Amino acid sequence: MTGAPGASGVPGVPGAPGGSGVPVDGATALASEYFQNYSVIGLLALVGVLFVAVAFGAGRLLRPVVPTPEKLLTYECGVDPVGEGWAHTQVRYYVYAFLYVIFAVDSIFLFPWATVFAAPGYGATTLIEMFIFLGFLAVGLLYAWKKGVLAWA
Repeated sequence: MTGAPGASGVPGVPGAPGGSGVPVDGATALASEYFQNYSVIGLLALVGVLFVAVAFGAGRLLRPVVPTPEKLLTYECGVDPVGEGWAHTQVRYYVYAFLYVIFAVDSIFLFPWATVFAAPGYGATTLIEMFIFLGFLAVGLLYAWKKGVLAWA
C-alpha cells in the first residue's frame, strides 16, 4: 500500500503529501471538505459580528455623555410634544402601506416566475399559475377601489 510519495493523491493515505498515515475514505474526505467550506463562512460571520461589536463598544466609550434636561425631552419631528402621547392616526395610511406591501410581494414573485417560465417544459403550467396569482391580486385591488380607499380625500 506504500508507494511513491503522492501516488494516491488522497489526503490521509500513506504516500500522499502531508498524509497522516490514517486511511481516509472518500465520504470522510468529502465531509471534511464540506465542513471546511462552512467553517470559512462561520469565521467570516464571526469576524463581522466582532467588527460591529467593537465599533459599537468604541462609540460607547468615546462619546461624550452630558445629559441635560433639554436632551432628555421627547423629540418628535422638531416640535415639542404637546398633550397626551396617544394620538389617532388615520387608517388610510395603513391601507396604502398594506397595498404597497401587496404589490412589493407581487414583484418579488414575478422574477422567479419569469425565470421558470423561460425553462423548457414549464410554459403552460407557470402561465396558468401566474394568472391565478394575478387574479387574486386583481380581486384585492378591485375590493380596495370599490371601498374608496384609493381616492385621496
